[in-house]
Amino acid sequence: MARVKLVNVVKRFGEVVAVDHVNLDIRDGEFFCLLGPSGSGKTTILRLIAGLEYPTEGEIYIDDRLVNDIHPKDRDVAMVFQNYALYPHMKVFDNIAFPLMMRRKQLKLSKDEIRRRVIEVARMLRIEHLLDRKPSQLSGGEQQRVALARALVRQPKVFLMDEPLSNLDAKLRLYMRTELRRLQRRLGVTTIYVTHDQVEAMSMADRIAVINKGRVQQVGTPDELYNKPANIFVAGFIGVPPMNMIPCKISVEDGNPLIVCEGFKKQLDREIYDIIEKRGYGPEVLLGLRPEHMKISREKTVDSIEAEVLLTEPLGSEVIVNVKLGETIVKIRAPPGTNYAMGEKVYVVIDWSKAHLFDRETEEAIV
Repeated sequence: MARVKLVNVVKRFGEVVAVDHVNLDIRDGEFFCLLGPSGSGKTTILRLIAGLEYPTEGEIYIDDRLVNDIHPKDRDVAMVFQNYALYPHMKVFDNIAFPLMMRRKQLKLSKDEIRRRVIEVARMLRIEHLLDRKPSQLSGGEQQRVALARALVRQPKVFLMDEPLSNLDAKLRLYMRTELRRLQRRLGVTTIYVTHDQVEAMSMADRIAVINKGRVQQVGTPDELYNKPANIFVAGFIGVPPMNMIPCKISVEDGNPLIVCEGFKKQLDREIYDIIEKRGYGPEVLLGLRPEHMKISREKTVDSIEAEVLLTEPLGSEVIVNVKLGETIVKIRAPPGTNYAMGEKVYVVIDWSKAHLFDRETEEAIV
């Protein structure tokens, strides 16, 4: 097991900055996810840790050892690729045994010891009955487990996984999420996992680093990212459906600070207004509301806001209702069986205790 640390790491490809001053401190035994859209730099970060790329600037440490100039084979890490990278001419046994055979003399391993370790890891992953087959005779899930076994058999300090589940069907992907997390907890090996799927990251990780355009936007537990997003990007990237963003303005009427949106307004907490004044935010802001923090009804109440139904999305366990608040379209989570007609007038109630406020210019979270 090992701690992995990146200090002001930069990676340039010509004029393109793929990784921009990244600082990460990944704890010993942690399941850590790098989450971001395609092209955000997350795979490049993983390759830098593996030694498949070398940083333009900055330092990379594994177990407090500077590894910038250390060859990949000497970093004691194992990588699982998106395409599994199995040798098609070798049987499953030989694919799993390959990293041990390549370093047999260095590790002082006998053939019997190698065989014992291969069978042990195959049993752990429930693929011992596949050892005499070739990759072409395996399903996608079986190939994925063989790739994992090849990484596990090395008993490395760090596992690096680059979207290993993205080629699997939805049902198998759900199963393998649980299996991977269970396995990682059992082994206690530091694992760095790259994905663009925020549900995958939220369900598996101890902590997540949200990456965009080569920069770390926020690092935190799934709950921290969901409940306290640092900026508009994180707020919109975490959560399904994503957080609604409603354009508003900060104003003062008769000495009272208000948040004024199209079609409704709300008195602003004096403490929040003081933060806005002190930090120079506003007056243009975005009100962030998650779909589950709004309720929809046909009945008007004191605090309700009039809206128009545009579309309903029945999903079985819930219904997503798309409504128009002023000129902004928002999504509201409703119970199963909820049924509204297109164009119907409805009333929306906001849970203001769960509302978020973002500065529109800097895109930073105010509260």
